[in-house]
Amino acid sequence: MLSVLVATPMLLLNSCSKLDQPIYDQLIADNFYNNKNEVLSAVLRPYTHANAWVTPSGQDGWWRPAELSADQLAWPTKGRHGEDGGKWKRLHYHAWLSDDGPLNNAWVLMYWGMGLCNDPIGNLEKKSIVEMGITQAEKEAYIAELKLLRAFHYLKLMDLFGNIPIVTQVGIPAKPETQPRAAVFAFIEKEIKENIEKAPKPSRNMIGRMTQAGGYAMLVELYLNAQTWTGTARWDDCIAAANKLINNEVGGQNGNMQLDPNITDPFKPTNDLSKEVIFSIAYEFAKASFQPSWTGEFFHFQQDQIYGGARNGNDGIVVVPGNFTKYENEDLRKRTWLLEGEMFRFDNGQPALARGGNEYDGQQIVFVDNIRKNKTGSTVSNMSEGEENSGVRFNKYKLGNQTAGVVGGVSIPADPNYNNTDWNIYRLTWVYFAKAEALMRKNSGNATAEAVQLINDCKKRAYTDANWATRAYTTTSLTLDELLNERGREFIFEGFRRNDLIRFGKFHTESWWDHTPSAAFRTLFPIPQVQRTLNENLAQNPGYN
Repeated sequence: MLSVLVATPMLLLNSCSKLDQPIYDQLIADNFYNNKNEVLSAVLRPYTHANAWVTPSGQDGWWRPAELSADQLAWPTKGRHGEDGGKWKRLHYHAWLSDDGPLNNAWVLMYWGMGLCNDPIGNLEKKSIVEMGITQAEKEAYIAELKLLRAFHYLKLMDLFGNIPIVTQVGIPAKPETQPRAAVFAFIEKEIKENIEKAPKPSRNMIGRMTQAGGYAMLVELYLNAQTWTGTARWDDCIAAANKLINNEVGGQNGNMQLDPNITDPFKPTNDLSKEVIFSIAYEFAKASFQPSWTGEFFHFQQDQIYGGARNGNDGIVVVPGNFTKYENEDLRKRTWLLEGEMFRFDNGQPALARGGNEYDGQQIVFVDNIRKNKTGSTVSNMSEGEENSGVRFNKYKLGNQTAGVVGGVSIPADPNYNNTDWNIYRLTWVYFAKAEALMRKNSGNATAEAVQLINDCKKRAYTDANWATRAYTTTSLTLDELLNERGREFIFEGFRRNDLIRFGKFHTESWWDHTPSAAFRTLFPIPQVQRTLNENLAQNPGYN
């Protein structure tokens, strides 16, 4: 599955420190590209680093501000846990500051990753194939792959910060100037278009790496948000890029690209077999000891009891109250992707008990769809008033079970693929939704028959055949507001919610739970003040000091 990890013995993510230093001029190594294995190690290095910033890795990267500033997820203070200097509250209430450390951390991690692309690009371009022990075709494919991956870094930086510097060479310039968002958009589009056909096509050997399919998915995201990011709509271009994937024109990582038949396939320990995953952060715990990092964000202190594994978490991120009830009871995603109610041990079916001296020490873990101090009978609900059991929990991605267990009276053996679950960046379902939205926006916000079919093809997997007939959308029932609601149900936890709310004009105008509307300038995050101190050529975004 993953040559990505086996051939990456270089710096690991715990080296991602010194986040207050300039990061445009970092090198991987000198005198390194002497054979194919060394070349491949340099090509693959940015992927292990991407785990730190594009997934809920336990670090302040892109994912946290992309999700925790929106209306579905939050990290409330729960008793004595989770205050963390107020950083979760600032994201939730849109009260972040220009000198917020977590935002600087995200900036540095993402630009660091971009530098890890620039360095091998530069070395590959200047070194001969004889020196490196590779063919010309391999050299060109590696460079194209890295340029697409670099474009991905810039796309996500532009998503958060808008107006950013563009750097394509290590250390040149030492202090780059801010470029307007429209110029960054044009640079990303040009990079993708110039390299997409030169990059490898998706295959099992390319799982976890950037391919032509990943390039087209980036174009879909770019054009879907073009009106927000540049002021000019690009709906036809969005549809054309989406068709490349929907029509299987570049293939998939497991044969033809197509929707998976059920809602669990893209999120289970063997999701490397998925037909619909386009680009992912791939893990191979058994072979390379590289494991998913999101357990710390989502898992309860004693989550190991519930799923039969060995990993727990910080009892952190929960579903914002009100989102759980947006799923119908017949919607299979409600109980498959989310945890609510009494929790039981995987190994013997007995109640899973809380431990550690918190509010419910020695009692059964019961996740509730509210955030308040139920233990004391309080009805006050806000980011400061949680307790250990507060909030519906994440269950979308499954690690598998390390130990044998009993579920519903049925014995379940240990899962040989435990702890190998890849984290999806793009999947075909998201492309279906993007094309449907583009069709609707071209049609004055009204659903076309094709848009309805695209969404129904995805949604029907969440219902049994007996329940589906009355749940199918029509051109009347599929409004833009309903499309946003369905996007929320389908893509919860996947990193798109802030982006969606901005595109639908609701990020700074709407209220949810205890969040009230914020100022329009909050649709962009500030350029971190630490970076502006280090580089006086960086301009601040409007609205921030």
